Amino acid sequence: MGEFLAAGLGAELLRPWEGEGSPHALLEQQFSTFSGWVLLMASGIATRFLSGLPVSKLSDLAVVVLDASGHTKSVQRQDGASMFRIDIATGKAWASIAMGAASRVLTQRAKDLPAFFGALAATGNGKFIPQTGAVLIKDAQGQVIGAAGASGGTGDEDEAICIAGIEAAGLQSG
Repeated sequence: MGEFLAAGLGAELLRPWEGEGSPHALLEQQFSTFSGWVLLMASGIATRFLSGLPVSKLSDLAVVVLDASGHTKSVQRQDGASMFRIDIATGKAWASIAMGAASRVLTQRAKDLPAFFGALAATGNGKFIPQTGAVLIKDAQGQVIGAAGASGGTGDEDEAICIAGIEAAGLQSG
């Protein structure tokens, strides 16, 4: 399947299991050099948030990864998570992309300018949620390529989950 897709897209097929060193290190090295959005990166960010959950005891979470235009690239939801989790995680990430800042910054701005942020929320038709729990995703050159948002923990926990997933994918959070 990989060879078929690579041929059809005119792309190079990366086989990390055939190189020297660890596959994880090779993938991390290769992903940090891509200038465009890669679906696999989005899926990696969305699924890596699960790795720390058994240790942290957080449960019933959802994480959403959006591209730089605010379109969904990947969604993961734990069993038992409320039906609102995905919508809230999406709204946090969407607000970050729309305003070019981590949602922690937007939370404070919303307190300082409630009428303006109320208007933004209305204009966004419910997709704009300026609450802590989302961060921008940046490539190796510092360009914003998307945002990750989480819901289910405290705002600080949601933010930490997003940052951990982004860093595990070899990207930068902001």
